[in-house]
Amino acid sequence: MGSWRFVVSQMTFLLVLIFAANTPLLAQQSQDFVGKSADKIIAIVGRNRIILQSELEMQIAQARQQDPDFDETTYRCFALQSMIQQKMQMEQADRDSVNVSEEDVEGQLDNRLRYFVQLYGSKEKLEQVSGKTIYQLKEEYRDVIKDQMVAEKVANQVLENVKITPAEIEAFYKKIPVDSLPFFPATVEVGQIVIDPPVSKEMDDYAHTKIEDLRKQIIAGERSFEALAGFYSEDPGSRDNGGRYDGVTRTGPWVQEFVTATFKLQNGEISPIVKTKFGYHIIQMISRRGDEADIRHILIKPTVTTADFNIATAKLDSVRNLLISGKMAFPEAVGKFSTDEGAKRTGGMIADPSTGSTDLDMTKLDPVMVLLLDTMKQGGFSAPHIFVNEQREKSCRIVYLRERTTPHKANLKEDYGKIQEVALAQKKQLKMVNWVTTKVPTFYLWITPEFRICDGMKDWVVEAAKP
Repeated sequence: MGSWRFVVSQMTFLLVLIFAANTPLLAQQSQDFVGKSADKIIAIVGRNRIILQSELEMQIAQARQQDPDFDETTYRCFALQSMIQQKMQMEQADRDSVNVSEEDVEGQLDNRLRYFVQLYGSKEKLEQVSGKTIYQLKEEYRDVIKDQMVAEKVANQVLENVKITPAEIEAFYKKIPVDSLPFFPATVEVGQIVIDPPVSKEMDDYAHTKIEDLRKQIIAGERSFEALAGFYSEDPGSRDNGGRYDGVTRTGPWVQEFVTATFKLQNGEISPIVKTKFGYHIIQMISRRGDEADIRHILIKPTVTTADFNIATAKLDSVRNLLISGKMAFPEAVGKFSTDEGAKRTGGMIADPSTGSTDLDMTKLDPVMVLLLDTMKQGGFSAPHIFVNEQREKSCRIVYLRERTTPHKANLKEDYGKIQEVALAQKKQLKMVNWVTTKVPTFYLWITPEFRICDGMKDWVVEAAKP
């Protein structure tokens, strides 16, 4: 239990259960499993919460994708144990009347689907792989996500007062065998201040006139919305599909002006011209199901000229001088000058989207960023420059290198925060083990005989069988 690898592997698995187990690919693998052999119940918690063999196979498939050489026998036991624990938390939620709102569930569904759209490259590819529309995926996994959120809420209540002291962190580190200490690659903590180049009035007026003309052609019946979107729209995510987006929601990854205009429309209606930070839009409502809509849209972006980029880089140069002279701190400059709203929430620091950590593995960074950082000193600021952002648009920024580490074995001096996270995770894990141990006798629990030999679950079955 004191091993770093053991704790980290269990943390990783729990993250898989919570965030990755319901990918369309795994759902298809589960269906394939059911098609090849008769599915069966392998565990029951509280009389009516069942776990199927196919659900376990989904977890094993995910683990195999991440590490083809993993120990499947040990992992299979741990996977089922974690799934049973989640069912226990759900049973406890029923007893304690713990629930989550439908709005929170909807938001979580949107976040998951947004992640998978990015993972597969487009909404259309996701629908092709899964064989289902976005709407069908949401409905299929709504109850699953809700159950996960309820179970997580119970766990959070159990663990909310678990803290760890510096002495406990040091003791945890000293118990790790030297040959079990992980080797960390070079990492950096990097921030950036982004200023989008301003659009000149002439280019803005030209874009407005262009989309106004397109709208007139559609209203007059001269050209179809779909054809004009394919020819003229500057939205790469929908242009090749005639401007179509299915499953637009009020809580999805859509800017507010776009959402507001969309849900004012009736089926077949064309919106007035809508301005957002991306440019000018016109929207056509195809069909609407409550707070979800299938639409087409055309986006025309005002052209950004060289002069506009020069204005942005000149402003960034002034900001850089304030930072170098110490007249302004980096987080303050981000809040005052950055046009990236997301950066303002993180103080300008770039985080790994999969972990939320600001410690970035140098081997996973964009080669352009690596080359830039190679010439920078710790605590330094780059010269203003043009870069391509996550939306594949050109913008301007300066980069701040807050900290850099070299490849090394884990140690308290350089990796205190990471060691603290793992030590706290182990303490929380032990707290949950104790919670389960005290709750098992109060639940009905049946586990198929082939899994009763698993460490930990042997005691569960005996305790649950007591009157």
